[in-house]
Amino acid sequence: MSSEGTASQSSVKRVGIRDVRARKGRPEKLIVLTAYDALFARLVDESGVDIVLVGDSAGTVLLGYDTTIPVTLDQMIHHAAAARRGVKRALLTVDMPFLTYQVSAEQAVTNCGRVMQESGTDSVKLEGGGADVLRAVQAVTAVGIPVMGHLGYTPQSEHALGRSRVQGRDERDAAALVEQAKRLEDAGVFSIVLELIPASLACAVTDAVSVPTIGIGAGVGCDGQVLVLHDMLGLNDRFAPKFLKRYATLADDVRSAVRQFGEDVRAGRYPDDDHSF
Repeated sequence: MSSEGTASQSSVKRVGIRDVRARKGRPEKLIVLTAYDALFARLVDESGVDIVLVGDSAGTVLLGYDTTIPVTLDQMIHHAAAARRGVKRALLTVDMPFLTYQVSAEQAVTNCGRVMQESGTDSVKLEGGGADVLRAVQAVTAVGIPVMGHLGYTPQSEHALGRSRVQGRDERDAAALVEQAKRLEDAGVFSIVLELIPASLACAVTDAVSVPTIGIGAGVGCDGQVLVLHDMLGLNDRFAPKFLKRYATLADDVRSAVRQFGEDVRAGRYPDDDHSF
C-alpha cells in the first residue's frame, strides 16, 4: 500500500462511545445496521452508518436456526472477527449469545473479555433488564468493556415472551420497562436498544434516560434506529413484520441472476471469448 493510502486510512475518524452518547436528543439520529461478514460490514461501514451490530440474528438469518438461542460464543466470535476486518469507521458492537452472561457476573466478564480480545470489537450487547443482567452489566463495564443494553422484546427470551410479540402494552409492564431502562443506565450501559414496544412507551423510555435509545419496531421517538441488513435489503424476503421497510428487493435479483447464469451455461453463451484467456 502506498504511503498516501496509509495516510488516508489513518485519517478516518472512528466513531467512539463518546460520539454515540453525544447524539442523545440530537436531531441527527443514530443509524445502526447488522453485518456478519467482512464484505457486508465494509459496504455498510462505507455507507455512513454509526454502529455496525454483529447480531446473534446471524443464527436465524445465516445459519438456519428457528431462534437465536442455539447460537454459540464461538460462532459470534467468528462472525465478529470477520466484520471487524470490514469495519474501519463505525462503532462495532457484538451480541453476547444466550447463557454467556446470565449465569454469573464472573462468567459475563470472562466471555465478554474473550469476545473483545478475539474479535477486536468495540463493545458488546446484553439482552434484558433483570437482576442477573444488571449484575453482568455492572461487572463488565467495571473492567472497561462498553455495554449496549436491549429491552422490550428480547429474542433470547422468546420462549417466555412468545415469538415477535409487542411488549409493554399495559400500564404495569410499561412502567416496569421504564424502570429497567433507568437501572440499565445506572449499571453503566452507553445506549439501549428498544425492540417491539409501543411508540409512546419508547418516547417515555427515551425521556427517562440520559443515554441514547435505538429503536426497532419502537416508533420514531428513539435517538436512533436499527434494522437487520438482510431484512431491509429484501434478501430475507420471507420475513415481513409491520415495522420493516424494505429498501431493496435483492432476493428477486439473486434468483434472476442465478437463472440467467444457468441459462447462459446451458446454452454455451458463458464463458464466451470476452471471459476466456
